[in-house]
Amino acid sequence: MADRLIFKIVVILLTIGVVFSYSLSSYLMVRFHTGEFSYVLKQMVFAIASIFTMWSISRLEPDKWMHRIGMTLFLGGLFLMIIMNFLPRSIVPEIGGASRWISIFGIFSIAPVEFFKIGFIYFISWSMSRKVDIHYQYRFVSEFKIFFPYFVVYLISVLFITVIQKDLGQSVVLGTALIILTYLAGGSGSFIFKIVISLTIVFIGLIVTFGHRIERIASWWIVVRNWLPDWMVKVTGETSGTEPYQVQQALGAVSHGGFWGVGLGNGIFKYGFLSEVHTDFVLEGIAEELGLFAIIVIFTLFTILIQRILKIANRSPRRVFFLFNIGIAVSIGVTLLINTYGATSLIPMKGIPVPFLSYGGSSMLALSFGIGMVLMTSKEANSPIQQPLGEPQTYIEEVNRVEHDISNIQPSKFTS
Repeated sequence: MADRLIFKIVVILLTIGVVFSYSLSSYLMVRFHTGEFSYVLKQMVFAIASIFTMWSISRLEPDKWMHRIGMTLFLGGLFLMIIMNFLPRSIVPEIGGASRWISIFGIFSIAPVEFFKIGFIYFISWSMSRKVDIHYQYRFVSEFKIFFPYFVVYLISVLFITVIQKDLGQSVVLGTALIILTYLAGGSGSFIFKIVISLTIVFIGLIVTFGHRIERIASWWIVVRNWLPDWMVKVTGETSGTEPYQVQQALGAVSHGGFWGVGLGNGIFKYGFLSEVHTDFVLEGIAEELGLFAIIVIFTLFTILIQRILKIANRSPRRVFFLFNIGIAVSIGVTLLINTYGATSLIPMKGIPVPFLSYGGSSMLALSFGIGMVLMTSKEANSPIQQPLGEPQTYIEEVNRVEHDISNIQPSKFTS
C-alpha cells in the first residue's frame, strides 16, 4: 500500500494554497478586473488535477510505469523547452522579462521546466543506478569519464533554463540534486569538491554576464551591510544601489502579522505593497494573516514530508528508487529554502515558487507527478516480504525446508 501520510500532507498543503490564492489575490482582482473567483478557481482546478494525478500514479506498478513516466517527463520537458524558443509570442508570452510559459488557449499556461525537473531527477537516478558501481573505488580519471556526461546534460539544461529563460533558481535546484545524487551513487568526496568549484565558477559567469543579476546582488549586499558591525562596513567600503523594495515589504508583512496574525483575509500588504504575494511571497502573506504560528505549522508539514520521502528512499530495494526519492526530497527542500532565504535577504532575492502553496498550476502538477512516483515506489519499500539482500522469499523457504529435512534424517544401520 502506498504511503498515506505523504498523500495527506500534500493534500493539506494544496488546500492551504487554494485558500490563500483567494485571500491574497484581492488586489489583483480589482486591478485587472478578473472577477472575484478567477484566481481561486484556476488554482482549485489544478489542485484537484494534482490530487487525482498523485492518486492515479500511486496505484500503478513501478516495474511497468516508473521508467515510462520518468522518461516521458524528461524527454517531453526538454522538447518543449527547445521548441518554445521558436513559437510566436502569442503562445509563449514574455512575462517579467522572461519567456517561461506556454499559453494553452489563452486560459492556462504551463512551464515546461517544472516537468523537466522531475524527469531530469529520474533520468540521472536511472542512468547512475545502471552505470556506477557503488562498491568500486574509482580514480579521478575514471570518475570523470563516468560522471562527465551527466554534467554535460545538466549544462545543456542550464543553457535553456538560465540563459534563455532567465531562471537561475531552477538551475540551482537541479545542480544541487545532481551533486547529491552523484555522491550517493558512488562519487568520491574529492571529485564532488572539484565539481562544486567548477559549477560555482560557471554560475558566477552566468551572474556577471547579466546586468539585472548584478543589480540584484548589489541590492542584497546593501541589506546585509545593515547587519554587519561598523568595522566590517568600513572594510567593505561604500556600495551604490537601493535596498530591495520587495524584501522590505516581505519583512514588514511578517512583522505586522506577529505570532498569531491579523486574521484570514485581513492582511494589508497584499493591497499593492507586496507584489507577487500570491506566488513567490505566499509565505509572507500567510505570515501576516495567520502569523508565525502558521509558518511553523507549514514548515513542520514540509519537514515531515521530506523525512517520510527519505525514509522510503532508505527502504527502497532498488538503487534507482533510492536515488529518485532522494532527488525529489532534495528538490522540495532546496526550493523551499531558496524561496525563504531570498525573501528574508539571507541570500540574493530569486523568484521561485513555494512547493504546493504558490499560485500556479505547473509547479503543483509537476510535483504531483514526482510525489505520485514516490508513492508508487513506497509500495515496494513497505512490502513485508522484502529481503535485505534482495533474495526471493520462495528461495529462503526452500532452503529452510531442506535444512529441516536433513536434520531429521536418521543414520542408516549396516550389518556385515
